[in-house]
Amino acid sequence: MTTPEPSTGRELQEEIEQTRERLGQTVEELVAKADVKARAQAKAAEVKVKAQDKAADVKNRAVGMSGNVRQSQLVQRQLAQGRWPLVAVVAGAILIGSSIVVRRRQQR
Repeated sequence: MTTPEPSTGRELQEEIEQTRERLGQTVEELVAKADVKARAQAKAAEVKVKAQDKAADVKNRAVGMSGNVRQSQLVQRQLAQGRWPLVAVVAGAILIGSSIVVRRRQQR
């Protein structure tokens, strides 16, 4: 990189400071890339957050499905309760019919 020659001591001092800042930033970037442990920890934290989000999503879906199962069970119970009178009438008719058949056989 070619820059014009600084004409005064003040300009030279400013250029030196700018160069030091750029060099410091470059060194920090290189250190960050070389710090494998910190990068691995950051990646592990990222994966952990994703796993927690996924687990929460699965849990929410499971809770929703269990609500659907409960609702289905409630509907089945209501249907069974609605059929109870019909079952009682049919059982009564069978009982009356069989008692009639038994009496007629006994009379013969």
